[in-house]
Amino acid sequence: MRVIQYFQDGKRHVGWIQPDGDHAREIGGVSSVFELANLAIARKTSLEALIQELASDKTVDYAGLLAKNQVMAPIEHPEPARFFITGTGLTHIGSASARNKMHVATHGDGAPESDSMKIFRMGLSGGKPEKGQIGIQPEWFYKGVGTCVLAPGDPIPLPAFALAGAEEAEIVGLYLVGPDGQPYRIGYALGNEFSDHLTEAQNYLYTQHSKLRACSIGPELLIGDLPEDVRGKSRIMRDGKVLWEEDFLSGEKNMSHSVANLEHYHFRYSMFRRPGDLHAYFFGAAVMSYASGVKTQVGDVFEIEAEVFGKTLRNKMVAVPDEGLVTVKAL
Repeated sequence: MRVIQYFQDGKRHVGWIQPDGDHAREIGGVSSVFELANLAIARKTSLEALIQELASDKTVDYAGLLAKNQVMAPIEHPEPARFFITGTGLTHIGSASARNKMHVATHGDGAPESDSMKIFRMGLSGGKPEKGQIGIQPEWFYKGVGTCVLAPGDPIPLPAFALAGAEEAEIVGLYLVGPDGQPYRIGYALGNEFSDHLTEAQNYLYTQHSKLRACSIGPELLIGDLPEDVRGKSRIMRDGKVLWEEDFLSGEKNMSHSVANLEHYHFRYSMFRRPGDLHAYFFGAAVMSYASGVKTQVGDVFEIEAEVFGKTLRNKMVAVPDEGLVTVKAL
């Protein structure tokens, strides 16, 4: 089951994607997925059962909504500062290879094994523990709060101070913390965890700086189990033509960590189990144009798609004016 959030006639709506993939049934009684998830927790029922109960007979043209940029990110918080955007990396073979290339480029072929490869190998050996057990700790990063999340079709800003900007095609877990502090997984979506790989390549300690950027999620929210084997494409369009394209593999079959292990190491911190907060957790990228030597530029369009998630996530990179030196005033 997949759902979307959209604007129509000046109002917000939630829609249930129909089998043809181009239409959605409006879900009555709620105007956001946030409301829907809270209602499911309050009623102690599943999202799927609640959606089937609330679905109306009204059908909307989903493809048309996308064309008019009326589709929103699949979830947001009414208080954006309470929507935490975080993630992990080195969970896929491609990401480990790309990080290692940065290390070799900086330190030479004879350099000792990079920390990136070490932590990737740790994941391979201990990232998928038996049910009820705790596995090896994954990499983790903080990206921002809800104000950095873009909708499908929104321009993705390249800061003037950035050395580069490029896509990272990932699956994103979306979560709501219930009134009792219990995290609930709402579902999964496609995400573009937009990053500055040149800044990251200068020094591993700059990785966090490279992550403090906008990101994009959607357009659809997948409710239910994530398939073990997810296959998709990540591409860059320039002047209407394909500049770069590569297949990616994700899902637990193609990852070094289980989703449960990633979730444990995020939500074990009590600060992330505050009732009413939302969380978007990026599970890591399998392929990156940067690793193929592609140099992106303003005007490039990033496209990420996987059949299980429905329509393509698409965003165009735009330049942001230079703000110069940012100063602080004493009170």
